Amino acid sequence: FSHVSFGYTNDVEVLHDISLEIKANTVNALVGPSGSGKSTIAKLIASFWDPKQGMITFGGVNMQDIPLDEYNRLIAYVSQDNYLFNLSVMENIRLGKPNASDDEVIQAAKNCGCHDFIMQLEHGYQTIVGDAGGHLSGGERQRVAIARAILKDAPVIILDEATAYSDPDNESVIQESINNLIENKTVIMIAHRLSTIINANKIIVVDNGSIIEQGSHKELLELNGKYKEMWDIYTESKEIEVI
Repeated sequence: FSHVSFGYTNDVEVLHDISLEIKANTVNALVGPSGSGKSTIAKLIASFWDPKQGMITFGGVNMQDIPLDEYNRLIAYVSQDNYLFNLSVMENIRLGKPNASDDEVIQAAKNCGCHDFIMQLEHGYQTIVGDAGGHLSGGERQRVAIARAILKDAPVIILDEATAYSDPDNESVIQESINNLIENKTVIMIAHRLSTIINANKIIVVDNGSIIEQGSHKELLELNGKYKEMWDIYTESKEIEVI
C-alpha cells in the first residue's frame, strides 16, 4: 500500500493515507477496535474495491493492471461468513479449483479435518448443503470454506476473523485447519483473539482508518501504546473467565 485512502461513498473516507508493506511468506495480523478499518484493508487486498487515492501493488505491479481473473487465482479469502451454494459438499469445495478431481477435493477435505464429518452426512460428499449452506452448522460451513481455500492453493491467504462465530469445540478444529491452510503462504489475518496472533511476523494496529503501530508482539508491547493497551484488556478478560 502506498498512501492509500478509501471510502465507500465519495463524501465519507474510512481509510486515510495507508502505507504498508507485506512481505512474501510472512504472517501479518490486522488488529484494532471494531470499525477501525481492518476488514476494509483486507478487502482492498482481495481487490473487492479499488483505492480512491494511492496505489496497491502486488509483486511491484499495480493491482489495477493485473487482470481480475488472474489476480483472483493469487488470493484465497476466508471470512467469518463464507457463502456456500445450494450444491453438494463436493461441488462447494471444488469451487476453489473448478478442474479438480474428486480425489483432490477429498484430499483437501482431509487436510483441514473435514473428511470425517462429511462422511457422516446423509449422502457424504454428495450431500446438498442447502441455501447458503443452511443444512450445515456454522462451524461445518466454515470448515468447508477452508477446504475450498486449501484446494485453491493460492499463494496469498486472507483470514477475516475466520473463527469469530465458531463454538469452542469447533474452534480448535478450525484453528488446526487454518494452520494447514497457511503453511508456506503469505497470510493476512484479522483476529479478535489476540492470543492467536502473538507469533505473527508483523502485527498492524489500525485505529480510526489509520495505521498507528506496526511490529512484532514483543516490539509492540515495548512501545507501550495502543497494542499494549489492547493486550492488557485482553489478558485481564481471560483471567476473569478463568476465575
